[in-house]
Amino acid sequence: RQLAKFKPKKIILLDQAESPLYDLNQDLIYINANLEIIIGDVTRKERMKNIFLTHQPNLVYHAAAYKHVPLMELNPSESVRTNLIGTRIVSDLAVEFKIEKFVLISTDKAVNPTNVMGASKRAAELYVQSLFFEQKGENKTKFITTRFGNVLGSNGSVVPLFKKQIENGGPITITHPDIIRYFMTIPEACQLVLEAGVMGGGGEIFVFDMGKPVRIKDLADRMIQLAGFIPEQDIQITYTGLRPGEKLYEELLSDDSTVKPTHHKKILISKDVEQDFIHVEKAIKKIIASADFGSSDEVVLELKKLVLNFKSNNSIFEKLDKQLLVK
Repeated sequence: RQLAKFKPKKIILLDQAESPLYDLNQDLIYINANLEIIIGDVTRKERMKNIFLTHQPNLVYHAAAYKHVPLMELNPSESVRTNLIGTRIVSDLAVEFKIEKFVLISTDKAVNPTNVMGASKRAAELYVQSLFFEQKGENKTKFITTRFGNVLGSNGSVVPLFKKQIENGGPITITHPDIIRYFMTIPEACQLVLEAGVMGGGGEIFVFDMGKPVRIKDLADRMIQLAGFIPEQDIQITYTGLRPGEKLYEELLSDDSTVKPTHHKKILISKDVEQDFIHVEKAIKKIIASADFGSSDEVVLELKKLVLNFKSNNSIFEKLDKQLLVK
């Protein structure tokens, strides 16, 4: 909707999920924009190449990703296939077809990752950043990364879940009484992504100021009250324990990064440690091989060798951290 206001020649909407893409198209019927609806999967290289060849886009906003932390702990090969390999395929095509700008939508879970999902997104960040600096010549594709926390009302958000649980009479389920998260609205997140895409010169990781973190227990209490009930009396709250790979709190900056301001007060540039493209590509090839033929342990082990600050938490993969320390 926000892109349509700038009257681009065409907006290409691509997704591998048929029903959400249909729903999105229905929602956008009344906006004044030339929309192209495409079913496709970022992990299918030839399909994606044909789309780039046919439509010759100028800008790419790459948001395709698996995002549910516990599910990705159970399915690491699929996590790296979509989040890392899919990103590699699309970003390589962006260079091949001389795309002007490529904006990667990342996550705060990529910072000091404690789960496979966050580590796969951090690996994707490393790839597009190193790919930008590897390019030669003047007309380089500008790779820009945006990193932010939870978006209210997006797929998997706690707000629709809590709303449904309240409608069912409770209980509301929270993993831990002290768990906190950063939140912003969908329109605000989209606006900041577009802003960062415009100001980016290539190679940056933009971090959004998410404001103060919200205690999930307080959010649940407030939603119960807004629904006309009394917390712990009309609607109970139960604690289920941290899920595999989950943190009590998320971070927007890694331990070894610093930030510098931009002209936009809510957008900062994170100066993370950059890695050499040849090293990153070599590591990714090993990750791909393990995803194709190896066990989950092998996939995660290779991912840890690339994302050095990836330390599993409350996960079956914690044993691999000890294994790497021994080595």
